[in-house]
Amino acid sequence: MFFQAHNTFKPLKKPPVGSRRHNLHQHASATLGAGPLHDAVKLPAGEDLYDWLAVNVTDFYNEISLLYGLLTGLCMASCCPNMTAGPCYEYKWADGNKIKKPIKCSAPRYMDLMMSWVQATLDDESIFPVRVGEPFPPNIRQVVCSIFKRLFRCYAHMYVHHFASLQEMGAEPHLNTCFRHFMLFVREFDLIDRAELAPLRELIDKQYSRSDEERTNERQQHQPPRVAVPICGECAMRA
Repeated sequence: MFFQAHNTFKPLKKPPVGSRRHNLHQHASATLGAGPLHDAVKLPAGEDLYDWLAVNVTDFYNEISLLYGLLTGLCMASCCPNMTAGPCYEYKWADGNKIKKPIKCSAPRYMDLMMSWVQATLDDESIFPVRVGEPFPPNIRQVVCSIFKRLFRCYAHMYVHHFASLQEMGAEPHLNTCFRHFMLFVREFDLIDRAELAPLRELIDKQYSRSDEERTNERQQHQPPRVAVPICGECAMRA
């Protein structure tokens, strides 16, 4: 496979056997690839929403870690001095704790800070409890949405600035599948504001349209597929 010669980037461990999310992780792994992606993202009947979000955000983190790890030696401060997704979108970093005021930084520095923050957040049992019966904190949705928003920025940077390199490695099919899965999950649970998606809106609309066409063809073969209408983005700098 294309990634055999590359190391992963800050990988997370799978939920340990016996933890509250172990069975959900197994369900997610078994469902993925066994049918349409828009079915794989749905909350399993009777399961807790935030356990499901926690399992999937961990998997999405690992997927992005693998993909970005392919760019070691290519995404460097010398060629990516700022974390951007094209000339109109630049991202600053702040975690609200160690770095409270948003700072400009290179793409690899942003990625290191962001992925370290995501890993620490997912490992924090006061935010993502692992014992059965322990409640999630009141701000759990806000935390989850913040993680997804920042993971999306990695996809935006890779697609805009490093897509040709990933194509040359043979990683394009895996990149597209991972991103489609990610965006279908985002849409299912409304995890990222539409304005944040502007750098890749045309691609996202195509991904959503493909999913909607598949669903329509499965349910109503005699009707023509629906096509999403692309909407132009606006320039922005976000933290």
